[in-house]
Amino acid sequence: MIDEEKKPRGGRGSFWRELPVLLVVALVVALLVRQFVVQTFFIPTGSMEQTLLVDNRVLVNKLAYEFGEPARGEIVVFEAPLTWRSSVEQEDFIKRIIGVPGDHVVCCDAQGRITVNGQPLDEPYVYPGNKMAPQKFDITVPAGRVWVMGDHREASADSLANYNGHNQDIMQATIPLEALVGRAFVLFWPFGRATWLTVPETFAAVPGPSPAA
Repeated sequence: MIDEEKKPRGGRGSFWRELPVLLVVALVVALLVRQFVVQTFFIPTGSMEQTLLVDNRVLVNKLAYEFGEPARGEIVVFEAPLTWRSSVEQEDFIKRIIGVPGDHVVCCDAQGRITVNGQPLDEPYVYPGNKMAPQKFDITVPAGRVWVMGDHREASADSLANYNGHNQDIMQATIPLEALVGRAFVLFWPFGRATWLTVPETFAAVPGPSPAA
């Protein structure tokens, strides 16, 4: 006598029993990715126009500065000092790094350009009609800190605005490296403006800072 074919284990009932576990695992993975790897941020102000517009969405690599150093020209999200905020809720700011530790940043040369370690920057991304900086300045970025500016130079609560707003206190004007949340690497929303946020070519020509005397 031939035994009847045994039914395979699992099936539709098994899937529905496993589904809650799969959903929990997916949620945990998503939370871990958001916490430690990549996070979405929306742009609340016009300080980075025209590169980033109000309500645009960007993806931020939160591991970028765990394994590397910040570089000039990168767009970064950072935890803003309390003295930079107009309200306590304004925790995360987004700006472009202009100077890294030791850099000598000056505005401006005869053509109205910012110079970094003597090298002028050509900045076509700056908001149309804006000067490269609203006021003249001559600073050296302290160790362990960065000098950041918005692309909408005349409407940005950035390093220059806080330098002038705090009696030219360079520590108030710069951001400590440990406050960097990560590097914005892609603009993904709206889809019609989607693009990679790469470092402008002008920063490649900037030499390293001169050694301290």
